[in-house]
Amino acid sequence: MKRRLTRRDFLSHSALAVSAVGLSPYVGKFAFGQTSTPNFEILEEARTFSMPPDFYYGWPTVGMRDGELFVVTSGGREGHVCPFGRVDMFRSKDLGKTWTWPQTLYDSPIDDRDAGICVTNQGTILVTTFTSMAYESLLNEETSYRERGEARLNIWSDGRYEKWMAVHRRLNPEERKKEIGSWMLRSTDAGLTWSERYATHFNSPHGPIQLSDGRLLYMGTELWTEEHNAGAEISEDDGLTWKVAGIVPVRDGDSAQGYHELHAAEATDGTIVALIRNENPNNSSENLQTVSKDGGKTWSVPRSIGVWGIPAHLIRLQDGRILMTYGHRRAPIGVQARVSEDAGESWSDPLILYGDAADGDMGYPSSVQLPDGSIFTVWYEHMTGSWFARLRCARWSIKS
Repeated sequence: MKRRLTRRDFLSHSALAVSAVGLSPYVGKFAFGQTSTPNFEILEEARTFSMPPDFYYGWPTVGMRDGELFVVTSGGREGHVCPFGRVDMFRSKDLGKTWTWPQTLYDSPIDDRDAGICVTNQGTILVTTFTSMAYESLLNEETSYRERGEARLNIWSDGRYEKWMAVHRRLNPEERKKEIGSWMLRSTDAGLTWSERYATHFNSPHGPIQLSDGRLLYMGTELWTEEHNAGAEISEDDGLTWKVAGIVPVRDGDSAQGYHELHAAEATDGTIVALIRNENPNNSSENLQTVSKDGGKTWSVPRSIGVWGIPAHLIRLQDGRILMTYGHRRAPIGVQARVSEDAGESWSDPLILYGDAADGDMGYPSSVQLPDGSIFTVWYEHMTGSWFARLRCARWSIKS
């Protein structure tokens, strides 16, 4: 039986692995659970919309422009870790009822992962991704087995090893090294044509957001530096250029290496609320929260909000509340949401949007609020009886 490669495999074979540090209890004032828990209704049950079915899709983000929905994702994949990833985009002109065949926006010679999207006030579409060599250690391991005459046919059958090597041989080691980075693509014609990739300082799965003053904010981490800082970069020219605005401080007892996959939303009072996937031993696999009161220049020390399940995606709803959606990888395995009425000072109890996933190879939900006030949420999910993961969606409403 084939073994599916997981996010844990990816983290263990990349520079994102957490370095162990001494623990120090964090004490902070947090009014968790004081926001009233709203009622919600599932309007359209979870369903698959990705195609074709013989690819693995992962880590999607949804955006909207003039009533058209866009979902970007890492597509063309064989599995959770492989060399085939590319950035694909699906479109829907009827608010998620039907979808186009995927358009490939970017396909580097190595693995392209985690696609984020931001539609700016000017109608520009920004798409983020990062390139990875995480598959190389797995390939090298199998090569060593084969050199000893011990090929693991249960994992590398059906010509899989030869396919991986064919991709790997496209570049020499120095050329592959130059491909590693965090990238952005830009379109000003509704996604018909795209710029060449250009580098960003930080990376995160779900991409930038637009602030009320017109600036763009991109929260993320430095993937390929020794410091691995988490922080924010700002664009004042509709995503053409970016400058680092501020760095998130590290909580006592934590390591910056344990902070991953940030996302943010701006509250009605101008507070920027950001959540961090935490892989430090203290509050491991929880969301830590940091806030900025000065437009992203300075950030509070991250604190636990008692939410297990990662990573989180944030949007501000039409009524001013902040909505968090996140993957929940223990029973009930699926997608959950919480709401804050007070700029992240407190969060509601969880709303279980979906709880029937087969295993923990799923999540990374993101959401948009549709013109009628309902919420459209997308995520990826490994399906029972299949090697592959699909893109899934649901539409739901939340009460005041």
